[in-house]
Amino acid sequence: MMTKRKRRMFTKEFKEQIVGLHASGKPRGEIIKEYDLTPSAFDKWVRQHKATGSFEEKDNRTPEQEELLKLRKENHRLAMENDILKQAALIMS
Repeated sequence: MMTKRKRRMFTKEFKEQIVGLHASGKPRGEIIKEYDLTPSAFDKWVRQHKATGSFEEKDNRTPEQEELLKLRKENHRLAMENDILKQAALIMS
């Protein structure tokens, strides 16, 4: 039976050290094992660092992801405005 792993938070400095170890030649498997990391987290950090030098999600979004977020916010705002107008129409009538 697999036990669910507790989600851990890692500092930017820790992630930079891990990426640095890998860049200096330490094997991926050794780093993952030694620091008890998930392969997916390790790979993501390396990918983010290569792409933007940042581990922040907002700095690593694709243009499509940015557009989707923008459209969702706009949709939410318009729905709220629509609700306000409906309430006003009810009050006025």
